[in-house]
Amino acid sequence: MNAPADLSLSDAALQAERSARSARQAEVVAALRTVLPAHALLYRQEDTVPYECDGLTAYRQLPLVVVLPETEAQVAAVLKTCHGMGVPVVARGAGTGLSGGAMPHALGVTMSLAKFNRIVKLDVLARTAVVQCGVRNLAISEAAAPHGLYYAPDPSSQIACTIGGNVAENSGGVHCLKYGLTLHNLLKVRGFTADGEPVEFGGDALDAPGLDLLSVVVGSEGMLAVTIEVTVKLCPKPQVARCIMASFDDIRAAGDAVAAVIAAGIIPAGLEMMDKPMTAAVEDYVHAGYDLDAAAILLCESDGTPEEVTEEIGRMQAVLLAHGATRLAVSENEAQRLRFWSGRKNAFPASGRISPDYMCMDSTIPRKRLADILIAIAAMEKKYQLRCCNVFHAGDGNLHPLILFDAADPDQLHRCELFGADILETSVALGGTVTGEHGVGVEKLSSMCVQFSPEEREQMFAVKRAFDPAGGLNPGKVIPTLHRCAEYGRMHVKKGLLPFAELERF
Repeated sequence: MNAPADLSLSDAALQAERSARSARQAEVVAALRTVLPAHALLYRQEDTVPYECDGLTAYRQLPLVVVLPETEAQVAAVLKTCHGMGVPVVARGAGTGLSGGAMPHALGVTMSLAKFNRIVKLDVLARTAVVQCGVRNLAISEAAAPHGLYYAPDPSSQIACTIGGNVAENSGGVHCLKYGLTLHNLLKVRGFTADGEPVEFGGDALDAPGLDLLSVVVGSEGMLAVTIEVTVKLCPKPQVARCIMASFDDIRAAGDAVAAVIAAGIIPAGLEMMDKPMTAAVEDYVHAGYDLDAAAILLCESDGTPEEVTEEIGRMQAVLLAHGATRLAVSENEAQRLRFWSGRKNAFPASGRISPDYMCMDSTIPRKRLADILIAIAAMEKKYQLRCCNVFHAGDGNLHPLILFDAADPDQLHRCELFGADILETSVALGGTVTGEHGVGVEKLSSMCVQFSPEEREQMFAVKRAFDPAGGLNPGKVIPTLHRCAEYGRMHVKKGLLPFAELERF
């Protein structure tokens, strides 16, 4: 007799929850109708499903409402309305993020900024561009190309990702070793606070007076402000660029070669590494000319004047051969160089061709530990019974292991989550960090407990409160709560992964 009664209570609770959500939705929609045109307001399920996740498709949540503002006044009005009603707001760009940073809040508003896609100004003499947040990364370089300029940060998703999302995650790309991350290529970010007040970080000059808040908002994952407009720096297009493809029959030799190139005082324009499973996947997809017999390949690029490139390519070849390279191929023309890079740029879609789903991790380790982490990941493949392809920005130690799994199988998803956490926590143990350029989002919340102490996490919350006292912007992301970390610590003790005496550090 108890089972039907329990089931009835469960059904009643579920119905009550749905009714409450429906009532809240109607209330929020009614309020937003006063500040937005009807076509900029989505709330029916079939209209909101496309916004339920970002590139981390394993985690999904339907938003209460989606808004698509077209003017800055509308953005400010939406934020003021939501702030007054206590409704969370999650800003969204192109949805290419890989850590769940744009995953909606169940009782919140997802603000798509896709319509802010205009290049406002391109100043050739100052080598800057003022662009709206929804402008695609690659579109900036396309607009600057006739003037011999380009925007340096080039994440693999640059054909689709937006500059606003790049600001949120402090994105890098294959050329970030020489040219820096998003932060190093910006002058100013303009937007709105959680309560709809205009705010500006940085300035038009190379340095701004007062506290350096630009470096605080870049990489803050939409938790501190909503970015609307960005002033980026543009670089002169190099006269020439050439790329070396180096093969190694041993992963440790390849990792040591990376460290040796940097130790020789060379800063390549790009220094990337792929293991054998990854090269096989991309070669079958784009036919880049990769050595399929190699245990690992390195792509080492030099750019500048013809004389500089010739000299640097020669020095890199010498270092690579001295550290065990079994084969070297140097691009002879621009078409071949782009073909070498096409495999690296298409690593993610190539992985999607060989697996129903993949989870791309993102941690950073000291360059000298590259071989150690790859050997550890190989052992994890056996432990969790899942395949993993490795591709990463070897020059700065930023790893991108792609764990292959089937999200339709709950057991595989669970093992994938454990595998990913193991990679992140092993990276910390090797002297690294749990993220490089993809952000924390929801994916790495628990792993943040391992790297940062309660006191450090409280300082992060203090910064969040300084900008957003009510906690309305992108809540539940990036910074784990004390309760979450305590639960994670107890789980580690239960599984024998952590001595009980160390539990207090969680």
